[in-house]
Amino acid sequence: MNNLVFKQLQGWALLTLSVVLFSACASTNKATKESTASSKKEQKDNGYKSYDEVITDEAQTDEGLFTVHKVDGKYYYELPDSLLDTGMLLVSRIAGTQNNLSFGGAGMKAKSQQVIRWQKKDDKILLRHVSHENVADENNPIYKSIKNNNFEPVIQSFDIETVRKDSAHNTKVIDVTDFFTSDVPLISGLSKSQRSEFQVRRLDGDRSFIDSIRTYPKNVEARHILTYDSNNPPDDGATGTLSLEMNQSMILLPEEPMQKRVVDNRVGYFSIEQIKYGGERHKAENKQFVTRYKLVPKDKEAYLDGELVEPIEPIVYYIDPATPEKWRSYIKQGVEDWQKAFEHAGFKNAIIAKDPPTDEEDPAFSPEDVRYSVIRYIANDIPNAQGPHVHDPRTGQILESDILWYHNVMNLLRNWYFVQTAAVNPKARSVQFEDEVMGELVRFVSSHEVGHTLGLPHNWGSSYAYPVDSLRSPSFTSTHGTAPSIMDYARFNYIAQPGDGVENFHPAIGEYDNWSIKWGYSWFPEDMSRQEREAKLNEWTRERADDPAYFYGRQTGNKIDPRSQNEDLGNNAMEASKLGLANLERITGNLMEWTERDGTNFEELQELYGNIISQWSRYMGHVTKNVGGVYENHKTYNQEGAVYEAVPKETQQKAVDFLADHAFKVDQWMLNDEILSRINQSTVVDNIRSAQVRVLNDLTDPQRLARLVEFNARNEGETYTAFEMMDDVRNSIWSEVDENTAIGVHRRNLQRAYIERMDYLMTEELRSIPSAFKEYYGWTDVDVSQSDIRPIVRDQLETLLDEVQQVRVSDRATEAHLADAVVRIEQILNPEE
Repeated sequence: MNNLVFKQLQGWALLTLSVVLFSACASTNKATKESTASSKKEQKDNGYKSYDEVITDEAQTDEGLFTVHKVDGKYYYELPDSLLDTGMLLVSRIAGTQNNLSFGGAGMKAKSQQVIRWQKKDDKILLRHVSHENVADENNPIYKSIKNNNFEPVIQSFDIETVRKDSAHNTKVIDVTDFFTSDVPLISGLSKSQRSEFQVRRLDGDRSFIDSIRTYPKNVEARHILTYDSNNPPDDGATGTLSLEMNQSMILLPEEPMQKRVVDNRVGYFSIEQIKYGGERHKAENKQFVTRYKLVPKDKEAYLDGELVEPIEPIVYYIDPATPEKWRSYIKQGVEDWQKAFEHAGFKNAIIAKDPPTDEEDPAFSPEDVRYSVIRYIANDIPNAQGPHVHDPRTGQILESDILWYHNVMNLLRNWYFVQTAAVNPKARSVQFEDEVMGELVRFVSSHEVGHTLGLPHNWGSSYAYPVDSLRSPSFTSTHGTAPSIMDYARFNYIAQPGDGVENFHPAIGEYDNWSIKWGYSWFPEDMSRQEREAKLNEWTRERADDPAYFYGRQTGNKIDPRSQNEDLGNNAMEASKLGLANLERITGNLMEWTERDGTNFEELQELYGNIISQWSRYMGHVTKNVGGVYENHKTYNQEGAVYEAVPKETQQKAVDFLADHAFKVDQWMLNDEILSRINQSTVVDNIRSAQVRVLNDLTDPQRLARLVEFNARNEGETYTAFEMMDDVRNSIWSEVDENTAIGVHRRNLQRAYIERMDYLMTEELRSIPSAFKEYYGWTDVDVSQSDIRPIVRDQLETLLDEVQQVRVSDRATEAHLADAVVRIEQILNPEE
């Protein structure tokens, strides 16, 4: 073919293509115009304004999960029809707060997460609250009853301002300005009690406004200011104003729900609860499922062959840009210390800590964006840290987490480390630690809080696994720390004594943590049945059932199981506390020297001495919990032995003997005049009285007495009885009566407290306890007047009265005290005379 013919053909081809393209463009433009015209006609026919009238050329538009427009100071959500009737999480966080408003600070959730959905109703869009507490299979006829009996409240109604319906969009546009600037309870940062405490009168709309609304692929973040008139604001009362900056997150739930994992009480995980209807059992099933991240191996075959495999989506934590530079590496280490634990679940590089991206690297990065989990650094004087998370209420899947790191947590760490280890640890003998020392303490707290965000609650029973002697061993502590779980409240090693040679005083991620991550995060194939998964998990748990290192002791308020206590160490509370007291005595003797700094006052001395007395109280509490204690060992039918067993009689008696020697008598080292003359004007006597009374009241708690009666009824002659315990307490507190000796001021105060406590037990009735408290705190209803408690108390008072009346001591204070005691006792026994 010659060039001329080729060029002619090429020209015809280009001309033909141009005609086709022009025709296609003309057709598209015509279709677009027709679609737009049709959309405008539909809008007018439905009574809506045209889209261009509402969303004008001046609109500032942000596209994401919803398209958000700002027009003339108003904010509009453009909701696609595909998201209507879709469940979303609503998470309300306090982004900015006045001083003294509440415990927490910026970043904390204002209330528990909620589930909402947008729904079209005629010419309105409704925002409805959704519950996932009661569930059933959608194909089961009972599902309709679930819907009818769990009607979704309407939180707010919005007019549809306009619609957008063309080839690329099918959306409804609503004005959300009023929603974020009104006093809507669902998104308010104030609780009912706060409104009452701060005497809040009303929300002032003129001083409430939207700061910004940003939209991302999976969430929409609205930041707004709510200002209230207050007669008693938390800070600066002259203003009469309470203002809060709130951040509202609307989060799209995962399209593909994660496989649920049923709770096992032998392994600790936070959980969700659901009541399932329509199953095979003859009643609705109360089901609990653990909260955890969804980890899926990139190479499933290699994973099942036992190789360590990276997850498709690792768990990533970003460090808040506000975090001081010198602590960042330690906080990141605390995150990545969990790498080894995830290897037990078959994953490598499963959890990563990163510095936040710069504005150049990612100008859209925001700590509020649900795609990012952030360790938030809060300029607040609260001495604490906390690790909450956001999860899918359908399955328990953790979606993101923001750890709240308060600045003064370092002061808390200083106090713990000093009071618990300074007797044997030169690095702790100062009010200002070296950065490396504080950095390692920061790392410990970082690891602990990350554990919470992974779904792990406190394991208060872990520290019981290690014998007291082992915690005095340099080789053992160098490899095991102070407990098998960093999720225990096992603090620093207060048991080690001078000369033991111990150098590692820290808790660390241990055997139990590795096991709990294996149990919760091991991946199972999708075709594996629920029964097969649960059987495998149960098999793993039974294999470890008799090893104390894998014991899970749940966190409770009233610690019935003495193994499951916070801030204790070792498997013998009496021996551990005795060693701890010896160290407190050593520290108190050196406290002036170790807190001295030229030119400073005695503020640090006072704070640390107060912490020493608090530590003394903790030791007494650890011992007390053995009296009337109950060992709780969760089991299934294929495990032998009891679930609940009384603490052995001998152990309980040793506990009361310890309290007689160390709680009800005042150790002289506590009355160090060199310290007290510099920090305390005249309250030493009353402070000691208060500390002793707390121990006495705890020991004679009606719940504890009721447990002693209960287990004696089950095992008569084999347990420590309530009569025996009360005899021992009376004899120890009133020992001077039996010895016919003078009674000092501290003992006189304690003895009067004893009489008042007996009066309380004789006259007061316990209020009924809510069921939720019974589960969490381990409390039970005790009918004091119809139990053995009052006869036991009457017997004690009558015996005591007889003994006191026979005392003859030539000490004026003692005589007056005993005469007063006789009158008080007689008034209790014979109130009408």
